[in-house]
Amino acid sequence: MENSAMPINWYPGHMAKTKRLLSDQIRKVDLILELCDARLPHSSRNPEINRMAGGKKRIVLLNKADLADPAETAKWLKVIRKSCAEAYAIDSTRLKTKEIIQLIQKSTKETVDKALARGIRKTVKVMVLGVPNVGKSTLINALRGKGIAQTGDRPGVTKSNQWIRISPYLELLDTPGMLWPRLDDQQAAKRLCYIGSVKDDITDLYLLALSLMEEMMETCPEKVMDRFHIEDESLRGQELMEAACRGRGWLLKGGEFDYDRASRVILDEFRGGKLGRITLEKAPDPMMVKSTEKESSEIHQNAGEGSNAPDENEQNEKQGDVCVCDSEMMKDSEGSNAPDENEQNEKQEDRSVCHSETVKEVNS
Repeated sequence: MENSAMPINWYPGHMAKTKRLLSDQIRKVDLILELCDARLPHSSRNPEINRMAGGKKRIVLLNKADLADPAETAKWLKVIRKSCAEAYAIDSTRLKTKEIIQLIQKSTKETVDKALARGIRKTVKVMVLGVPNVGKSTLINALRGKGIAQTGDRPGVTKSNQWIRISPYLELLDTPGMLWPRLDDQQAAKRLCYIGSVKDDITDLYLLALSLMEEMMETCPEKVMDRFHIEDESLRGQELMEAACRGRGWLLKGGEFDYDRASRVILDEFRGGKLGRITLEKAPDPMMVKSTEKESSEIHQNAGEGSNAPDENEQNEKQGDVCVCDSEMMKDSEGSNAPDENEQNEKQEDRSVCHSETVKEVNS
């Protein structure tokens, strides 16, 4: 088999519809919660979110940080914080929901206080955005404490927008994973395939798995060699796949290599963290990143290059920002003299994603 070009593009109809709806809904929310994959902090961030968000407050969560290199995650947090938004790393298996709620409270406190000064008890609305299969619905279910949002280990499970009430004064909008219409950066497109953001059935799994193996041999060769029992670090292309097949016993009758099985297992084991904590994209030097509301071009130009060691003191100081803040969102309205914004605007505000969708009420 030859490692030929593998053009990747996936933009199903529901994504185009989602983009149109979100452009309208984004004006009505108080905060954007953007999830990306900590193993691909560049490729798993949709560049169109920057254009759609405008000046909206935003928190970037590097999800699945338990699968990524912690040193690289610390560097990426610095870069994102300096360039465009607050950023925090979260563990996909042990989500600290209380701290995430506190982050939301802290970011929206000024808005809530201004409404309260006018005698209005405001319901904070947060839009949760990200590429497919990055963990949006899983996060919302953890915050809600119930399996409200549909989840799955494949992209495209969430097909429509859904408002979910977390508490009397906090609502989250679960949105379908959204890619961009043209995946011009084919390196980023391939990396999105690695983490399952693009459906496997539209890709050549052999070429995809081979590309992933070659990238990991550049990034963390010792982990690949140990996991697949490969002895020669210089191997690339088909010879690399053959060595993995021999090392793991992926052979058919007659000693032929079982490339289909090898491709599936390599992708599954990377996605499941079986090779250890790996970050495929190196963070640019935080000192070279401009402080701006939009993504600095340096991030896009330098993703994949090396950078300096993280400053642990600065990281700890930022993580220390996760503190106990005003808990008004989590309290019931009993005893409050301020009118409930929901009742005040019940007939004026249309909470539906569009006129054809029905808001799904969730009892808290």
